[in-house]
Amino acid sequence: MTMERDTLTGIILASVREFAQMSDKAQGHDLAALDEKTRLFGGSGLLDSLGLVSVLMDVEQQVNDSQGTAITIADERAMSQERSPFRSVGSLTDYVLTLLHEQGA
Repeated sequence: MTMERDTLTGIILASVREFAQMSDKAQGHDLAALDEKTRLFGGSGLLDSLGLVSVLMDVEQQVNDSQGTAITIADERAMSQERSPFRSVGSLTDYVLTLLHEQGA
């Protein structure tokens, strides 16, 4: 079963919103207005390192459960890329879709 881009983006956005609501970094952000261009990590990112790890683990678990896969999002490959797949919701969506495609999911 192939995961649709919109479905995956929704999973990521829901996880980011959930974590951001519990975080001080969410203050001043309209969490309902988050979209694929939302910066996740870095200078103007919505998440700190703990938040990023939490979101990645949550997304990974949801994707693996729904797709019957065993992808690992935060691995050596992700960390060694010139442009981080964790910079925005859209780049994370693209990266996870690539991982799923490679597993044939």
